[in-house]
Amino acid sequence: MTRILKYKFYLIILISALYGCRNKPGGNISELNDLPPIDPDYSGITIPYNIAPLNFKINQDAKAYFVRFSSGGKSVIETGTRNGIVSIPQEKWSKLLGSNKGNDLKIDIFQKDKNGNWSKYKTITNFIAAEPVDPYISYRLLYPGYESWKEISIRQRSIESFKETSIIENSVVDQNCINCHSYNNGRSDDFLFHMRGSFGGTYFFRDGEFKKYNLKTDAMKNGAVYPRWHPSGNYIAFSSNRIVQQFHSALNKKVEVSDLESSLFIYDVDKNIMVDANLPEKEKYMDTYPEWSPDGRWLYFCRAPLAGENFKYQEIQYDLFRVPFDPATRHTGEPELVFNASEKGKSVSFPRISPDGRFMVITLHDYGCFPIWHKEADLWSIDLDSLEAYPLSLNSDRTDSYHSWSSNGRWMLFSSKRIDGLTTRPFISYMDENGNSAKPFILPQKDPEFYHRFLKSYNIPEFSLVKIRVGPGKIRRSAGMPAVQAGMPDN
Repeated sequence: MTRILKYKFYLIILISALYGCRNKPGGNISELNDLPPIDPDYSGITIPYNIAPLNFKINQDAKAYFVRFSSGGKSVIETGTRNGIVSIPQEKWSKLLGSNKGNDLKIDIFQKDKNGNWSKYKTITNFIAAEPVDPYISYRLLYPGYESWKEISIRQRSIESFKETSIIENSVVDQNCINCHSYNNGRSDDFLFHMRGSFGGTYFFRDGEFKKYNLKTDAMKNGAVYPRWHPSGNYIAFSSNRIVQQFHSALNKKVEVSDLESSLFIYDVDKNIMVDANLPEKEKYMDTYPEWSPDGRWLYFCRAPLAGENFKYQEIQYDLFRVPFDPATRHTGEPELVFNASEKGKSVSFPRISPDGRFMVITLHDYGCFPIWHKEADLWSIDLDSLEAYPLSLNSDRTDSYHSWSSNGRWMLFSSKRIDGLTTRPFISYMDENGNSAKPFILPQKDPEFYHRFLKSYNIPEFSLVKIRVGPGKIRRSAGMPAVQAGMPDN
């Protein structure tokens, strides 16, 4: 949004607020039988008490509107608007939610017609959860076609406000591709990302500086991708993949990404060595998307039979496996099947375990390992005690994919194409103690019409506990330095 547009937007909000102060509903108010048509749809949802204001637009022609937010019988916010855009004062909103944890949030919307008569919609009832959400999320912004590396950035957004900051802009590194950012268990003082192109390598951020590494050793056929940090922070599991892309002319599926071969490696952070997970008969399989159990004793991953050079990508399906892991020796044990997706005619991607270790949420789709263009992709939960699997109620009829647990296990952040079928947007859903999801809501923006104009996709949304204090300019200096070469174990 340009500076002029920002000024106009704020002016409209100010005028609407002043107007609303002297235009409260009165007289004979008629009752409507419908819920108000608001966008985004912030109705019937469970929200954290530390969420930014849920600004919305009322999509109904009227001369004026009046909105009342209330909770606990005493806390009230009232605001009026002539254009239907409802902007909630930040300070009042935070106080309302913070003092009413565990209570309903009521939203009453009134509208005045051209004759001056007021009517009231049915009350929207939301719930204010007692559990907070992690205060930050990070994501990669890029155009949804994925064919171009132009204007890619990794950014961090405060969930408690609308402030967004850039971590990395690829404009400062000759528009190389930046991807696969990964936090050390939510701690932003220790994270990594990959870069492809002329400044290619894996970049670690430590002690306020970036350092470039080459993690591919002589023992590896392919580079290291899809990182997941061990709970101790001492190891990082990677898959080493040979990836091919197919670009389609079909409107509903632009890109298909397939493995030709993949295997698992474990990087020892302190010793700077890359260790082969050395799974039995690994040459027969493609192993990808590692995930650690919270106690660090199990390594989960997705496995499919080796595709070979001549393959039909529609026939490649991944199942969920795990192996025991000994942190002292870095040794793994025998693989065991956890969820047989191929038996159901499906494929598994992105296994993510809840912080308490009780549930795993996966992306389930028809085939392959890149579900972002699969309309049928949904999020499923697996009870790790009973191994029962079921679809989450947060799913839509369009792509629901990459997901991240909050540190307290009560919130799920995921990407979805439910708005337009093309661009991925970040959604948040409450997860109860039994692993059930509530109705999701889109990450709020200051301007409620933002998502209808913004052309880029939100890719790999991840929760973070603390703010990343680094500007995109720091990456240029480290990009020009030689990469530190990872070693191999002595035995």
